[in-house]
Amino acid sequence: MDGRDELTVGEVCRRSGYAASALRYYEAQGLVEATRTAGGQRRYRRSVLRRLAFVRAATHVGLSLEEVRAELGRLPSGRTPTAADWGRISASWRGRLEEQIEALERLRDDLDSCIGCGCLSLARCGVANPGDRAAGADPPGAAYLPALLRRPAPTAGAAGGGRRP
Repeated sequence: MDGRDELTVGEVCRRSGYAASALRYYEAQGLVEATRTAGGQRRYRRSVLRRLAFVRAATHVGLSLEEVRAELGRLPSGRTPTAADWGRISASWRGRLEEQIEALERLRDDLDSCIGCGCLSLARCGVANPGDRAAGADPPGAAYLPALLRRPAPTAGAAGGGRRP
């Protein structure tokens, strides 16, 4: 790797907005790669910034890190990905985004009707799960939310906590 192409952990953190702990975590997860200097310091190729931007976009769309890893695995390893490479991957997100939009619109509309319904009674509310009718729902949790919105939340580990707002 050419020295001009190498970035230190601090440079990658500053330019990507991720914390060093997130970089280490993503490296351990196989999402990014680093080399080591003779003194053991991590060095990243400049192209890691594009991969980190991809990770951020993919997780915002709702992909799990496992899905992100699979998507990144489709990219060429011997060269910097091209716009066409990224385009193929982002096209596959279209359906996922449409599902999320539909689920969020349904949630919004249900909240509008709930807030404006005037029943003021949890006993009659179809959203409140009166009598715990949905006990044992599979998956557990807020059974009346659209399925996409019931997926487990991402863990609050180093990957999520290292992002700047």
